[in-house]
Amino acid sequence: MTAKNIQTCQRCLYDETFPNITFDKEGICNYCRFFEQMEKENPLGEEGERLLKEQLDEVKKSGKGKKYDCIVGVSGGCDSSFLIYKLVEHGVRPLAVHFDNTWNSSIATQNIYTVLDKLGVELETYVVNNKEFDDIIKSFLLAGVKDIDIPTDIAFITVLYKIAAKYGLKYIVEGHSFRTEGMTPMNWVYMDGKYIESVHNKYGSVKRKTYPNLTMFKFLNWTAIKGIKRIRPLYHIDYDKEEAKKFLTKEFGWEWYGGHHYENRWSRFLFTYYFPNRYNIDYNIIGYAAQVRTGQISRQEGERLINEPRIEDEEIVEIIKKRLNFSDEEFEKIINAPYHDYTEFKTYKPFFEKFRWLFWVLYKLGKIPKTFYTRYTAKGTF
Repeated sequence: MTAKNIQTCQRCLYDETFPNITFDKEGICNYCRFFEQMEKENPLGEEGERLLKEQLDEVKKSGKGKKYDCIVGVSGGCDSSFLIYKLVEHGVRPLAVHFDNTWNSSIATQNIYTVLDKLGVELETYVVNNKEFDDIIKSFLLAGVKDIDIPTDIAFITVLYKIAAKYGLKYIVEGHSFRTEGMTPMNWVYMDGKYIESVHNKYGSVKRKTYPNLTMFKFLNWTAIKGIKRIRPLYHIDYDKEEAKKFLTKEFGWEWYGGHHYENRWSRFLFTYYFPNRYNIDYNIIGYAAQVRTGQISRQEGERLINEPRIEDEEIVEIIKKRLNFSDEEFEKIINAPYHDYTEFKTYKPFFEKFRWLFWVLYKLGKIPKTFYTRYTAKGTF
């Protein structure tokens, strides 16, 4: 217990105020125990190198006779940029795919072209209608929920599946590392296609014509029928994000954009203003806790970082108000409105839970990540 009598995990920075947290008799939280499971299943070192080679050899084998071996989503961020480099280094022929939600920062856009041009990797971009997308994200603000950034995430994975199917490719390669990304509680970020439809149908006014939503039919068709797999090679790479940034800057002229997911202005608004000002949530704790778990920083350093004074990002707030046509009064009303939750809307969550056995099969076949199966198909999950 701390001086304020609040229990804190003995391994990471999460305490008893963190959503859906539990502690075992050793004082370790359930998030850290799940992390340990993931580490056992995804080792580093020599075994990790062997698994990585085996994985990428299979990707290359699946692409024989085709122009590309796999699809890789790119955002201009560190993870996807480094992943593209590693794939090319291993002789994989990826097609880079970008979903443009029309909120990209100029640095992110430049990073995409800078890295891909030097590596000789082709790019395919899907651009959503900006008025349509703005109406969707505005509807999430009006709904009073936390999950305002999921329209981007859902659309991105939908586009990846769509283009993989278009070229007859069996692999989507994702630049995700559970070691560096950490674990976010579901009631901070929940996402599925029905949830987007439910919120937008209630609060939106522009028809969805270009927005690529992920319906259950499409999802099962692409995974269970067409057999498209999603893999995460960074799980088997000793990936130090700070070192990766330095490497990308030196080798490609890649630029750091200032913060986690700041490569996109809408995401930047979520993390720098919306979460801290509406919910008093500092999302940075996810990344800092992950660094403490992996030993990249000490607990003391993590506590120091999380307790640093927060800097208000007034510039991004003015951009949001102007583009979404909010007056100062309307914006303040949204920030101070009653809280609402994804459970108040129609979602696929009951379906995921009812057909948990199906998603277990898909997980075992490598069609969906373990994190999705573990969290979305179970009741009362963290």
